[in-house]
Amino acid sequence: MSIKGSMSPKRRAWGLALIIVLLVLPLFLSRFYIYLLALIGVTGLLATSLNMVLGFGGMYQFHHTVFYGVGAYAAALMLTKTGLTPWLGFIAAPFVSALLGLVMGLICVRLSKLYFGMLQISLGSLVWAIVFRWYSFTGGDDGIHGVPIPDSISSAAGSYYFTLAVTGASLLIMWLMVNSPFGRTFQAVRDNPQRCEAIGVNVKRHQLVGLIIAAFFGGVAGVLFVVVEKSVFPDMMFWTHSLEILIMCLLGGWYTFLGPMLGAAVMVTLRSLVGIYTEYWTLVLGIILMLLIFFLPQGVLGFFLEKFRPKNTTAGPEEV
Repeated sequence: MSIKGSMSPKRRAWGLALIIVLLVLPLFLSRFYIYLLALIGVTGLLATSLNMVLGFGGMYQFHHTVFYGVGAYAAALMLTKTGLTPWLGFIAAPFVSALLGLVMGLICVRLSKLYFGMLQISLGSLVWAIVFRWYSFTGGDDGIHGVPIPDSISSAAGSYYFTLAVTGASLLIMWLMVNSPFGRTFQAVRDNPQRCEAIGVNVKRHQLVGLIIAAFFGGVAGVLFVVVEKSVFPDMMFWTHSLEILIMCLLGGWYTFLGPMLGAAVMVTLRSLVGIYTEYWTLVLGIILMLLIFFLPQGVLGFFLEKFRPKNTTAGPEEV
């Protein structure tokens, strides 16, 4: 699918304007806000990778951050315990997450819906327990700190621009996948797996491939976390963190492509800025989510797309 051909001139103009704004923002912001923008990019990429199987695949991915954590730990361990170039570690780490996605997928894809999600939580918690207890290798509950990052991306601005470039490229690749024949079939499996099986679609294979893709990009987000934070810790792959990422998808709109990115921006901003004034920022988030459930069940971005879409058109992932 042609990117240029699938986007209106107006959307391309808005996209170009957004890119320009993101490129020049570090020239006017303090170090803290540059860090905050980078963290939004990392978290947004993680939420979008989850939405690949949650919103577009209809799979109950309840422990997605295990791939995020494994990608981060793989990168950190390669940078601290081997003599490999950091760039090789950055490239290899997402494939480690994809391999874990393959193993967990082969086990979990036999089940569906809630049973799939519960089994994944169990397997993900097992991985977390290994990382948490293996002090000699992973550092246990202390994690790994002071990860050596190449000088070109070690500064706040450098890590921001690196995160921006990798996140943008990853979003583009995932967008193309969603709008590819595989992506269309994947969404058909979400909507009616029985009918897909009846016409010869291998449902389990499509779900397994979707899981591997989501795990890979979750690992990419983990690598970016290491670049931004220069440390890793086991809590980043605890199952409660996965629920937080799930909330981001619901908040932004889990049937839209960019909704999870918007949800991540709202959540990270609330946690960082509201948390400065009160430790009860989760109460603010709870109120927002309650209002969302009652008034915007399709998410913030989903609501605006539905409200402002011409009445004779139907939105697809390529529009958002």
